[in-house]
Amino acid sequence: MDPIELTPHLFLLLFGTGFSAGFVDSIAGGGGLIALPVLLSTGISPQMALGTNKLQGSFGTLSATCNYIRKGELKLNETWTGALFTMIGAMTGAWAIQHLDAGFLNRIIPFLLVAVFLYTLFSRNLGTSTTRPKLPRNLFFMIFGLGLGFYDGFFGPGTGSFWTAAFIAVMGFTMTRAAGFTRIMNFVSNIVALTMFIIGDNVLYSVGLCMALGQVLGARMGSSLAIQKGAGFIRPIFLTVVFLTIVRLVYLNYSTQV
Repeated sequence: MDPIELTPHLFLLLFGTGFSAGFVDSIAGGGGLIALPVLLSTGISPQMALGTNKLQGSFGTLSATCNYIRKGELKLNETWTGALFTMIGAMTGAWAIQHLDAGFLNRIIPFLLVAVFLYTLFSRNLGTSTTRPKLPRNLFFMIFGLGLGFYDGFFGPGTGSFWTAAFIAVMGFTMTRAAGFTRIMNFVSNIVALTMFIIGDNVLYSVGLCMALGQVLGARMGSSLAIQKGAGFIRPIFLTVVFLTIVRLVYLNYSTQV
């Protein structure tokens, strides 16, 4: 039974939140920065908010992924290896979070995100054109699929930023192509995490599906703009999302220590 009543006012709030989160997430990741605070403000538990966020976010990443495929920025036959290793990593991470303390990641991740932020900020031409990959594709997917899949299943914040930065810096992708590949890897790890939350009965379906309607529309619009406008459009949004993720994690670290 749903713990909250889905009034017309709340429906509009959740739909708008889903739209905004899907729009931002389809371009640079970080939609959870918008969706999670709103979900928590409804009064549901943090576990239920996280599970519901995975439900609505999965619709957004799927919508954006389909749009990147439809417009030729992403080919599924180039992603199977990455999706497989990401799934394995996410399953392992989702299992580990139930047995280990995530506190150490809470403290380390902001510093890694600062490195991503500064690297992107001072590399003015980063992601504007394709460059030579630094690793064979299968080796890249094995390392980053297992590592970032594990991280997303175990903890999560900033996963999209790390994927995008890795595709650009290591594989030499443009920002637009990196955004497309990031969406499908996020979709795989989201589905794995969502499955774990469903098993734990921590998903509020009425709220999640309401937000999913907005997610689908926002993700379609955001991904279309990203494909159309390219790196000049994606870069400032990407930097903003990384910066806000850093601020959120630092705040959470500080608030838990006070």
